[in-house]
Amino acid sequence: MTKTAHTSISSGKQMLSEQVYSHLREAIMRGDYSPGAPLKPQDLAKEQGVSLAVVREALVRVVGDGLADRLPNRGFAVPAFSDRRWQEIAEARRTIEPVVLRMSIQRGDLDWEARVRAAHHRLARTPAYVQEEGEYYSGAWSEAHRLFHRTLLEGCGNPVLLETFDRMWIASELARRWSAHRVPARDHVGEHRRLEETALARDADAAVEVLSRHLTMTAAGLTGHTLHEPPAGA
Repeated sequence: MTKTAHTSISSGKQMLSEQVYSHLREAIMRGDYSPGAPLKPQDLAKEQGVSLAVVREALVRVVGDGLADRLPNRGFAVPAFSDRRWQEIAEARRTIEPVVLRMSIQRGDLDWEARVRAAHHRLARTPAYVQEEGEYYSGAWSEAHRLFHRTLLEGCGNPVLLETFDRMWIASELARRWSAHRVPARDHVGEHRRLEETALARDADAAVEVLSRHLTMTAAGLTGHTLHEPPAGA
């Protein structure tokens, strides 16, 4: 086999793997698979019309995103719904994100301020729910929400910290979708507006306080606990 042919085959496999990965990621986030559901490589390969090697490569990436678990001797599965799991994710976010936000406020330049304002404007103008997407937050709102929170932190200038945020966000967003019926009504608009205002005012203490409470309320809503009630087994 020539080097050109080998490269072409490798490139084709990578493209197929990317397609299967995107399909799986979107399907899990949409709730097509229930919590704890098995992800069987043979079935996925048949469904997608690709090889087992391509499916396994895609599954490993989904595991890396925190959207699936690799079970010893049992293959792959969607994470089981566990209040403890989401409390641990929430604890990580409440520990890391306020620190990164403080760095972002200290280091962010004028371009960062403009991007924060634009991201907040997009979020505020995007409907949280649309009829065709049912009880879940709309895909457009979810993406605008992610971009706003990430933009707030981008001023830190540290890509490693931002990659950590990306991973935690994906896991918490999955929990949010599964828990749509458990989350009480909140003033999301007001909370996000206060985050934007305090960050752009360069009031790091106030912004960190607003963000910490915002994350605490999210965790409490996802697991059905009050702000002051510890999770079972804590």
